Amino acid sequence: MNAKAKSRNVTENGGTVEDSILMTLIGNGEDLAPMVRHSFQTGKPENLIHQLKNVAKRKEVEVEELCKLHYEEFIVAVDELRGVLVDADALKTELASDNFRLQEIGSALLSRLEDLLESYSIKKNIAEAVKTSRTCAEVLDLCIKCNRHLSEGRFYPALKAVDQIEKSYKNIPVKAVGNLIEKRVPVIKNLIEKSVCGEINEWLVHIRSTSKDIGQKAIGFASSARQRNEDLLARQKKAEEAGDFSYSLDVEEVEETSVLKINLTPLYRAYYIHVCLGIGDKFREYYYKNRTLQLSSDLQVSPGQHFLGSHQTYLAQIVGYFIVEDRVLRTAGDLLSANQVEAMWETAVTKLTLTLENQFSEMDTASHLLLVKDYVTLFGAALRQYGYDVGPILKTLTNSRDKYHELLLTECKSQIKDAVINDDCKQMVMNESEYQSNVVCFHLQTSDIIPAFPYVAPFSSMVPGCCRIARSFIKDSVNYLSYGGQSQTNFFDFVRKYLDKLLIDVLNEVILTTIQTGSTDVSQAMQVAANISFLERACDYFLQTAAKQCGLPARIIARPQTTITAKMVLKTSRDEAYVTLSNSVNNKLTEYLALTENVNWTIDDVTQHKSDYMHEVVIYIDTILSAAQQILPLDVVYKIGNGVFEHVNNSFMDTLVSDSVKRFTANAVMGINNDLKNLEQFADEQFHGMGLSEVYKEGGFRGWLLEVRQLVNLLLSSQPENFMNPTIRMKNYNALDHKKVGTICEKYKDAPDGLFGSLSNRGGKQSDQKKSMDVLKKRLKEFN
Repeated sequence: MNAKAKSRNVTENGGTVEDSILMTLIGNGEDLAPMVRHSFQTGKPENLIHQLKNVAKRKEVEVEELCKLHYEEFIVAVDELRGVLVDADALKTELASDNFRLQEIGSALLSRLEDLLESYSIKKNIAEAVKTSRTCAEVLDLCIKCNRHLSEGRFYPALKAVDQIEKSYKNIPVKAVGNLIEKRVPVIKNLIEKSVCGEINEWLVHIRSTSKDIGQKAIGFASSARQRNEDLLARQKKAEEAGDFSYSLDVEEVEETSVLKINLTPLYRAYYIHVCLGIGDKFREYYYKNRTLQLSSDLQVSPGQHFLGSHQTYLAQIVGYFIVEDRVLRTAGDLLSANQVEAMWETAVTKLTLTLENQFSEMDTASHLLLVKDYVTLFGAALRQYGYDVGPILKTLTNSRDKYHELLLTECKSQIKDAVINDDCKQMVMNESEYQSNVVCFHLQTSDIIPAFPYVAPFSSMVPGCCRIARSFIKDSVNYLSYGGQSQTNFFDFVRKYLDKLLIDVLNEVILTTIQTGSTDVSQAMQVAANISFLERACDYFLQTAAKQCGLPARIIARPQTTITAKMVLKTSRDEAYVTLSNSVNNKLTEYLALTENVNWTIDDVTQHKSDYMHEVVIYIDTILSAAQQILPLDVVYKIGNGVFEHVNNSFMDTLVSDSVKRFTANAVMGINNDLKNLEQFADEQFHGMGLSEVYKEGGFRGWLLEVRQLVNLLLSSQPENFMNPTIRMKNYNALDHKKVGTICEKYKDAPDGLFGSLSNRGGKQSDQKKSMDVLKKRLKEFN
């Protein structure tokens, strides 16, 4: 009982809230149909019935209370309540019936709902399975593509496929596939890296082997450009010399870059793949290291191969190397930095400079050194277009400038020696073409009038031969100095300096050696003197040729200060040659004048014709002056003539003063007077016949015989003592020396030796002359 009571109380207490709500609804007269419907829908109508019973009981209690208060009303209410109960039972029955029908209908619907929910679950699972399958299919498709790209060597598409796989495999619900992909992706990346490294190694070998061809093409372009510039400048100068100042230069555009095809695709691809792999720095370091090693190898000169035969390949390899690096620097992004290229270039400059200096120091032929120099300048021209500083390398050429010219001077000295030694010292006979190539070509013509042919040149074959050697020297010198970094004016100064060395230290020395050996006869000495005169004239041609080769305008050469020292040196040597010639002529004259030893100085009769020795002297002098007039300048002919007659004068005086003449008579003096008159007449004829009188109006050859003439006049004078009169001496005997006159007068006798010598001199005139001569002798003794 107690348990039931407690249970009821709990139930009642537990349903208090709901009962209160239900009471409120009933009290408000609201419709309970929704509540009833809800109870049946939830399948728990018993709770509602229970609540209604509770409500009914509560109402019964209330009714009883009310009945107690209102009995009658209670009775009425009871009756009403019973009616309500009847209605409630009817409602209960109806509700039970509706609940049953609802349960029947709901069970079918619930079964269908459960089937539907199960179908929805299956559908969801299927959709997820389809999605997963599609994802797996896509990943597997990417794997297939990746494998195909790898097998075809297309690493960049394979790498893109790997990236897509990496992004997708994390969302794959199939753990086995995800794990497999997670394991294989690093392997594939490593495989791609190794394959790309293998390709780039092959490319490095290939690019090194093709660098030589690239360098040779670049050097060829530089050579062509240089030749075009030279041709254009030559045409421009030719037009300007012809007076065509409207001449314009047509510059031909040449697409050199289109010819220099360098395949850098493997490098671009390898670098991009490494960047995609996240190891771009590693590849940059790898590339720089390998290219640096290649450069070090390229800079090594093979010890077993001569540099002259390998220098073109050696330099072309370096040119190609740095053209490739320039292209990489400009087109491969940040694969190579400017500082790295600069570091490689500095390394190459240091090594190449040392190599060139060593090789140049070992060369002993100027042409070999010039050949290497030309290719080095083309090397510099080719790389200068790509922004490389080739100044230090060209400076090596400047440092070897003196070595080259020493070798060139040595070669030219040998050639000049051969030309001088093999010269026959005979005037050249030329036809018209030879005249152009030997005379006009070197500006050796003495007149602008074209001579008759065959033309007899005033010089021998040595002159044009030496001119050709000098011209070749100038050309070789300009070839070495040009394109070496100096300006045109600067290397013209150097050419002029070395030209002076050639003409002074080589040509002039060889000529002086020839002169000073004394092995040349008079004709050879005369020809050598004439040759020097023409070589001196050729100095202007040499200077013009040097300026033209250097590209300087003619107006610079026209300046007075623009000259070469060799011209003055050759002039000095020419004077020395004239002295040598004069000495040779005088020595030969001395041989002829030595015939005076056979002269009878105490002859009894006066000879009216020329003596034999004087005849020989006149013939020889005529021969010498005629030959000199043909090949020597007029002033030189004048000097030679003066020297000849001066020597004759001195020889006469020396003979009369010498001990070989113990005594001579008036008849001998008269013979000398006759010879002297003939010689003076011959001297005047030569002086006027050569046209010297038109140039030298104040003196002739006769003047150099003045001393012997005054001596003869003194000895034949009626009053010789007048010599001691200063006024008369200054007027008539100013060329005579007291001592010589005293010595000669002591030897002078007024009559020849003989048995009747004293009887033949009885005239008063002779006595007066003898007395005057005795007075002169006495006074000269006192004076001396």
